[in-house]
Amino acid sequence: MKEVKSVKLNAQQHQQHENGHFFPFKFAKILDPEASWDKDQLGDVLHWIRQVVALFCGLLWGAIPVVGGIWIFVFLVVSTGIIYGYYAMILKIDEENFGGHAALLQEGLFASITLFLLAWILVYSLAHF
Repeated sequence: MKEVKSVKLNAQQHQQHENGHFFPFKFAKILDPEASWDKDQLGDVLHWIRQVVALFCGLLWGAIPVVGGIWIFVFLVVSTGIIYGYYAMILKIDEENFGGHAALLQEGLFASITLFLLAWILVYSLAHF
């Protein structure tokens, strides 16, 4: 009975993998410099890291409260620095295999600016008015 269940599960996983609906991803890979990355996986990870940084900075900037355009620039520097540090120092990948620095640093940039501004404006407006 146990073997039948195992065979069924393996067949379902194989079928899902063939259909393109199943992409195994292990979170331990995120901090492993020896792991192999494809362009889409690395792009997704960089995108979501940038979104988390944007949300955190937006909430922080709104709660402190800070105002002015300089803080948008500070967010861009912080966000880009974290992304660069992640792929260059933690993962130690060759950026040329993924389209160069510009492609990697631009991953998720515009969506993160939007999320940052939304969080900053909402928290600032709700907390201080």
